[in-house]
This record gives sequence, C-alpha cells and structure tokens, in this order.
Amino acid sequence: MAETEPKSVAPELLEWPKKDKRRLLHAVYRVGDLERTIKFYTEALGMKLLRQRDIPEEKYSNAFLGFGPEETNFVVELTYNYGVTSYDIGTGFGHFAIATPDVYKLVEDIRAKGGNVTREPGPVKGGKSVIAFVKDPDGYTFELIQRPSTPEPLCQIMLRVGDLERSISFYERALGLKLLRRIERPEYKYNIGILGYAEEDHTTILELTYNYGVTEYTKGNAYAQIAVGTDDVYKSAEVVDLVTKELGGKITRQPGPIPGLNTKITSFLDPDGWKTVLVDNADFLKELQ
Repeated sequence: MAETEPKSVAPELLEWPKKDKRRLLHAVYRVGDLERTIKFYTEALGMKLLRQRDIPEEKYSNAFLGFGPEETNFVVELTYNYGVTSYDIGTGFGHFAIATPDVYKLVEDIRAKGGNVTREPGPVKGGKSVIAFVKDPDGYTFELIQRPSTPEPLCQIMLRVGDLERSISFYERALGLKLLRRIERPEYKYNIGILGYAEEDHTTILELTYNYGVTEYTKGNAYAQIAVGTDDVYKSAEVVDLVTKELGGKITRQPGPIPGLNTKITSFLDPDGWKTVLVDNADFLKELQ
C-alpha cells in the first residue's frame, strides 16, 4: 500500500496552487545608487516611494516603489549594497513594463529627466499596440505599453527561457499561474508565453520568451527574484519539490520563518535558474504594519 500512496497524494497536492490565494508581490533587484534610482523612478516613471530602510549591520539599504500600496499592488524592491556601484544584468533578464494612457507623453517626460529612450513610441510590428522602451540609470529596460486604464500599471516582468513548454508547465504547476496567451513570431524567431493570476489588463503578468535555438542565458548579478504570496509556504514548498523533481529546478530555502523577522518564506529556482520566493500572506501584511 505504501508504494501507491505518493500517486494518490500527489494529484491532490498539485491542486493546491490553484486553490491558494496568490499574487505577485514584488521583484527584487540591485542598483548602484539607491537615491539616484528612487529619483528617476518617482520623477520620470511616476512611481511612489512606499518605504525605505537601511540595515547598516548587514551593509545594505533597500527601497520599495510602485504605483499603489504593497497590500494590493505589485512593486519593485531596490537593493543597494554598500560600496557596489554597478552590476551585470546578464542576457536572460528582459524587462519590466509600465502601462500608461499616453506612451508618447511618458516618453517625453522620461527624456526630459535624462532617461535613455531605446525605442521611440509607436505601433508594434504587425500590430496596433503602441509601445516604447527606455532604460533606467542602471541599465534595466522598461517597456511602456499604451492602455486606457489599469489597476496595475507595473504590469509585466519578462524573462528569457531555454525551453518555453517546460517553463510554462513549471509555472502553471509550481506556482498556479494561468497561461493567458501565446505569441508565436517565427519571422522574428521567438515565441512568448504570458502567464498571470488574472486577466492581462488587470494584473502583473510574467512574460516568458524563447528565442529559437537559445537554450541558456547568463543571469548576471543584478536581477534577484520575484516574490509571490501564499497562504501556506509549507504546502507550497511540497508542491514545488514535486514539480522540480519532474521538470528541473530546486528548492534553495526550506520553508520557515526568517530569523528576527518571523515572516515565513520558502525559495526555489526554476529549470532556467530564475529565483522565486514564496511569502506567507498573513506574515507579509504584518510586516507592512
């Protein structure tokens, strides 16, 4: 009887991510000058500084910025490590995206603040959506997407992967994300999978990009991870453990409280080495208070 037990337990356990109360909380990445980046994000991109803290005993500072409160909106967590002024973004990280009612106006605002516009605003190739691309002072790329209105302006994070089908399956099963749509561009030799916890114009989505023939990317040391809320980090870690054994990746931190903070988390790498941290929802809200 013991030999068949895992087979009966696994299907029920794998349903947990779909039932869980999940959302993308924040993306964590490193910057070379925290005040410079805060200034650019607030004055040029229109974000709000939500909170900032300095941890001198561990020689780092961080700041949380976004377009709405952390209780409801996806935000960015910027980390500054004392004395480190630059980082390697690598070839795997793609971009963040901001939805705005007027891409042309936002680009002019960014340009006026000294921002680097890498693609002028205009329709996408073969489509009607108006987009632009800009870079922040550390070289992180932001896509600007024209949308009438959205509850989540910080609407996208794009990562490159070596096997799109494997990655879609991983994020559906390990994180309970839904595949919202696929984009196939054989003429440009890339395919995209867009995943989220709600419809694309209502939430922050994860855009996974596969470039034909490219199976590996450099990660650099700039971009760190995304954080996702969960009602049970222990059960969520069990699911991730099952999925990684089949599709690749690994748990990098067993579930449990962070010493001194008591927020329960677990973390893992996907098959391409991209890191996700699962954070207890109730503990996260206490941390914000």
